[in-house]
Order: sequence, then C-alpha cells, then structure tokens
Amino acid sequence: MKRYWLMFVIGMLLQAVILPTTSMAETRSVNAELLDQLKQGGYVLYMRHGETGEDIDQPNLRFDDCSTQRNLSEAGRQSAVRLGAAVRDLRIPIRLPILASPFCRTQETAQLAFGRDSVRTDMLGYRIYRLSSSVTPAEMQATLTALTAALEQIPPAGLNTVLVAHSFPKGLGLGEIPPLGTVVAKPGGAGKGYQIVGRISLEEWLSRDK
Repeated sequence: MKRYWLMFVIGMLLQAVILPTTSMAETRSVNAELLDQLKQGGYVLYMRHGETGEDIDQPNLRFDDCSTQRNLSEAGRQSAVRLGAAVRDLRIPIRLPILASPFCRTQETAQLAFGRDSVRTDMLGYRIYRLSSSVTPAEMQATLTALTAALEQIPPAGLNTVLVAHSFPKGLGLGEIPPLGTVVAKPGGAGKGYQIVGRISLEEWLSRDK
C-alpha cells in the first residue's frame, strides 16, 4: 500500500511538471474583429522596441554609437523578425517608411521587422524616451501634445502607420507597453483626437504565425 501511494504521488508530481496549466497552455491571438479592421487600413500602430540586454544607456549616449546605448538582445532581434513576418502573413497593409526613434534598439527593431531601407528616424520617440527622466511640466506637456498630433494623423487610404519607439511611465501617455507590444489608435484627423481601439502583445502577434 505504501509503495502504491508513493507511485501515485510521483505520478502527480510528474504531471504537474510536464503538463502546463490551462492559463499557460492557452495563447491568445489577435482579436479577429481588430484584425479585420487593420486589414482595411486607417490606423496608427505604436510599437515598443524589442527585448533588450543588460547594458544601459550611458551618460555620454550618442545616437550614432550603439556601444553607448542599451541594445536589443538576440531574443529581441529574433522576435522582431518574427513579428514582421506575422504582420506580412496577416496581410496588414503598412505605410512606408516606418517611423522609428533614433536609438539603435528602435531602429534595429524597425529594420528587422519591416526592412532596412524602410525606416525613417522620428525624433518624437526621443522625446517620449525622456518622459522617464526628469523633465519639466512644460516639456512633458509639449511631448504629449506632439504625441497626440502624431496619433491624430490619418494615414493614406488602405494603409496603417507604424511608429516604433518606447514605453511610457505608468499612467502617462499610452501607458506601460511590453517589448514589441502594440497600441492600436484610430486617428480622427488633425485636431480631432484619436481613440485607442486595442493593444496587441508580442505573443498575440506570434500566435497568428503558427
């Protein structure tokens, strides 16, 4: 009897190790309705750069010297490639060029996902990056106003605009965004605001390419 009970306990422990729980096994995919909307164009996709390594941005940071910056990890590079492939496989029309913050990690993310020759530097991303440091209330407001202006711009018919930049401090702007997470905004036009219609995680993007 003791031997049977011992075997039962071992079997249960093995199941716990080998079999994932429902929450771990299930991977959410991009909402079908949102996906259909993106295929029609007319949205702004604000993406955070990919996962980074353990290095940090140096006090003497230079945009033309990646050694002074925090850069993508190998996993971040691979995920950026896969995200771009997923967007293409889903036939989501993207307006070129892609707009990316001047940092190496944002530029590389955009290039790996959408093509090296399809990226244009956009300094708004740097201003958003600075929101996580000590900025004056006036500078913060000016940056948020510029962000609103960018998210209000309606892309050409049948296309979606992509901005690759940084996360925001909690409760500010578009809020905290995980690596390669995407905030989907529906622009209303200049001076008419925008609406956040969805958020897509990297895992949701990649679940569509399996």
